[in-house]
Amino acid sequence: MGNGAESASTEERGEKRRPLILEVKGNSLDDGPGIRTVIFFKGCPLSCVWCHNPESKRTGQEMSFDAKECVGCDTCLDICAEGALDRTDPAFIDRAVCTLCLRCVDACPSGALSAVGKYMEASEVIALVEKDLPFFRTSGGGATLSGGEPTLFMDYASELLRRLKDMGVHTIVETCGHFDLAEFEEKMLPCTDLIYFDLKLRDPGEHKEHCGIPNEVILDNFTRLLRSSLDGGTPLLPRIPLIPGITATHENLAAIAAFLKEKGAREVALLQYNPLWFEKSRKIGKPSPLEGRSGSSAWMKPPELERCRSFFAGLDIH
Repeated sequence: MGNGAESASTEERGEKRRPLILEVKGNSLDDGPGIRTVIFFKGCPLSCVWCHNPESKRTGQEMSFDAKECVGCDTCLDICAEGALDRTDPAFIDRAVCTLCLRCVDACPSGALSAVGKYMEASEVIALVEKDLPFFRTSGGGATLSGGEPTLFMDYASELLRRLKDMGVHTIVETCGHFDLAEFEEKMLPCTDLIYFDLKLRDPGEHKEHCGIPNEVILDNFTRLLRSSLDGGTPLLPRIPLIPGITATHENLAAIAAFLKEKGAREVALLQYNPLWFEKSRKIGKPSPLEGRSGSSAWMKPPELERCRSFFAGLDIH
């Protein structure tokens, strides 16, 4: 677990056996081939300052408040025995006082208040995925385990993967790469058809600064899994999230390109920057340190994306 990452708190470590699920999202076209159902886990060993799913960082349940959905009825204020809700507070919820009793969530008529993350039995998740089998068969799709970080919960994730394979479903695991490789190879890899492996920053110091932990374990796991993939094992696709001024710099992209070339990678996915995550951070009361930073609130323009692609030109990396 990452030093500095909120998911490492002692009170939350027990969640490793009982992961919270953020969402089981059907009809996805962005998380692998074909039409897919994506299972989002809550909790991650990294704490990236730009996390596109900031609600997935912590393993524990959280409260979300969407000011745009609030109708101002004050039902929640009347029902909160702890006095954790206050309209003069910019965050509306005092999360140091809130006990997550969820009475306000149940009473909110507009859905402005919601609980982030809930425990679901593996059978419940599988039942939701099963509804989408016709879409998988016609599109060549399947199910993707995402997050957060599904490898935080290897026993639970491996049960899902096994049941999915028993149903004939194509499976993808999206990972930040920070996990125990031996356990992953024993529990999850046998039922995984494709690995999406994120590489964010090549320099260990910059990785620790922006992601909460160094990257030695990540790079070692990547190297070993890529070698296995090139030898006929489970296919692996490296992915680079393009964050202006952080991962999309000349120095970082050149370093990652050289690393991939050295390891024999033949393809890479560049994930175009998406600024919509700022609103998610505000909803859970954790505004990002990047908010207001120059260029951080704009979508990445085509010329900038082409600049990022240019680092892999001539390296035989598609």
